Parts: sequence; C-alpha cells; structure tokens
Amino acid sequence: MTAGLPRHFFRVRDNGAAVFRVDTENRQRRIEMEQIAVVNLNRDEIRPHGDRQLDKTDLAAIGAWISDRKALLAMRDIDDIHRAVDHLNMTAQWAQSKASDDQLEAVTDALLLAMHDLRTVLVRKKADRLG
Repeated sequence: MTAGLPRHFFRVRDNGAAVFRVDTENRQRRIEMEQIAVVNLNRDEIRPHGDRQLDKTDLAAIGAWISDRKALLAMRDIDDIHRAVDHLNMTAQWAQSKASDDQLEAVTDALLLAMHDLRTVLVRKKADRLG
C-alpha cells in the first residue's frame, strides 16, 4: 500500500483543506501523516500548522492543489447549473402531466417567486453584457 503514495494529502473541508505530509520512511513502514498547513480557498491563504515551516516542495504541492481544486469547483458549479435546467424541464413536465391540484397548490407560489427572481437576475446580467 505504501508504494507510490503522494508526498502530500489534502483533507478537503469547507472553503479549503487541511494539508498533511505523508511519511512512510519509518521503521514500521507505517503511513504517518503530519498536518503541516491549512488552506483557505476563499482568501487564497496558506497557514502553516503550529510552528511548522513549509518548504518549496510543500508550497509547490499546495499551489498545484489550489489550482486544481478551483478548476474542479468551477466545473462542478456549471454542471450544477446544467442540472438545474434539467430539473426545471422535468418540473414543467411533472406539472403538466402528473401533478395533482393539491401538489400544484403546495409548490406554485414558491416556484413562481424563484423563477421570477432568476429571470430578473438573468435579464439584468444580459443587459449589462450587451450594454
């Protein structure tokens, strides 16, 4: 199991990660992980953990992780929007073909307000791009 392990492990958490240095070069050949830093993606901040000193290899690995993580999160955001479009289409189909009057009564106002809000934002953003 220890062959080919990365030198760093990133435990993802809200807005970033805890960064660990992975060590397998010990007498028992056990995997040891020492926390060396905390990353905050919102503030682009790398804080060493405790009195740890981060070397160039640590900083390069953390920088690469930050770049990769931001790209992944951006990709997930757009995928979520595409899924939302699918859900809106499925909701329209459900409302037209399957929903009972009571079900429609339970969701119509909330859906109309959410769609109105979304439409307002989209129209304003489109006008800003065109103007």
